[in-house]
Amino acid sequence: MRPFMILSAVVALGLAPSYASAQDGPPPGLAGTVVVVNKQGNDASFIDLASGKVVASAPTGSGPHELVVSPDGRLAVVTNYGSRSANTLTVFDIASASTVRTIDLGRFTRPHGIAFMPDGDVVAVTSESTSNVVLVRVSDGRVLANISTDARGSHMLGVTGDGESIWTGDMGSNTVTQLSVADGARVRSFPAPAQPEAINVSPDGARVFAGSNSTGRVTAFDAADGSPTLVAEGFGWPYRIFLTPGVEQIIIPDLRRETLRFFDGDTYDELGNIDFPDEGPEGLILHPDGRHLFLSLSSGNRIAVVDIDARAIVGYLPAGAGPDGVGYSAVRVAR
Repeated sequence: MRPFMILSAVVALGLAPSYASAQDGPPPGLAGTVVVVNKQGNDASFIDLASGKVVASAPTGSGPHELVVSPDGRLAVVTNYGSRSANTLTVFDIASASTVRTIDLGRFTRPHGIAFMPDGDVVAVTSESTSNVVLVRVSDGRVLANISTDARGSHMLGVTGDGESIWTGDMGSNTVTQLSVADGARVRSFPAPAQPEAINVSPDGARVFAGSNSTGRVTAFDAADGSPTLVAEGFGWPYRIFLTPGVEQIIIPDLRRETLRFFDGDTYDELGNIDFPDEGPEGLILHPDGRHLFLSLSSGNRIAVVDIDARAIVGYLPAGAGPDGVGYSAVRVAR
């Protein structure tokens, strides 16, 4: 058990800092399971929210980075990114915290970014080393199709709410690229500030957000014509771009400066930030209540529970070594 800790949630717009107290364990009233991949441990931790304890661990492939939970909460799918020849996904059954299957992607190596398509069975996965997005049916492990991004270093992806378009951030080409799922082809690419890693797209497909590792800027692109609007700058490493369901807030962990920054989804005004010194904020997912965010702390080997309305830390959960991609399921592990 860690000692009682106090961390500051510094509010923007010239207001005095507000402070949030947090202890180990989740806030009361939350239930379900948080699943997180641990890059250094080559495994996944299953954390019961009611007790705040790791109730199971299971091995992944080498260097797991990203994780996504199926819409029905039954499965978690992990991308194993740890070597040049890495080409597998690990599929877990959450109720039993066990491996359902390991999916071999064949020539599509270095899988990284991943998202479920609207049907809840197919995942879209980037193959960074082959410049493809691969569509994989989880229920039987079959690779259904691949779409070339015609770009270098396609690392992360975002899917529109209707599943018709997939957008990638292309770190080597300094572009963001739109792919048509129906046509199985690249539609177009827009130039982006250098090394666009983090990417997301609004559910209506109208705005594409990308974070530049090189310039420390986050940009919103008009999906119709590629016109850019600066969302924010001053990042050391805008690791991910998280959008609340209605894009009321844009939440961005800065891994290098070890802070979590909050922005208004319409005006892009900065609402506040929370500092995580020596903790390494990385992956994040929102609880269905729309208020509690789970943020993996890669150097702290734990997960912060953040109230996004108060912009305050309200608890901590344990994790393994080097936690990164994180997901939530209402299903509890049967142990």
